[in-house]
Amino acid sequence: MGFLSKLTPTKRRGDLGEDAAARYLEQQGFRVLERNWRFKQWELDLICRDGDTLVFVEVKTRGAGTMGTPADGLNRKKQARLVKAASQYLTKKDLWDMPCRFDLAAVIATGESMDVDHIEDAFDLTGMNI
Repeated sequence: MGFLSKLTPTKRRGDLGEDAAARYLEQQGFRVLERNWRFKQWELDLICRDGDTLVFVEVKTRGAGTMGTPADGLNRKKQARLVKAASQYLTKKDLWDMPCRFDLAAVIATGESMDVDHIEDAFDLTGMNI
């Protein structure tokens, strides 16, 4: 039994969605620096460079016809976790002087393909209590 056969269908779909998002972003000129960067309980799906900007990309994958959109998974609690993870990344890499933003890669698994909708500046930090 191979490694992939042990993955749940949801985890497998998420991994495929993340692969599709990374390919899409690279096609748009982004450079993927890190995938699944972890620090303690926090994780960043994709960390990219878009020109001079460091971009933290949250990837949300849903199956076609499922209730809710990928963007529904990016609630305030999830946003706060992403900001905490990003702050750890910036500290560990000494990149606090670099412009940053948070994007969303909303992926719909349509059976035969993965449709990626890239949303720049998916949320801002105004009024966020972290």
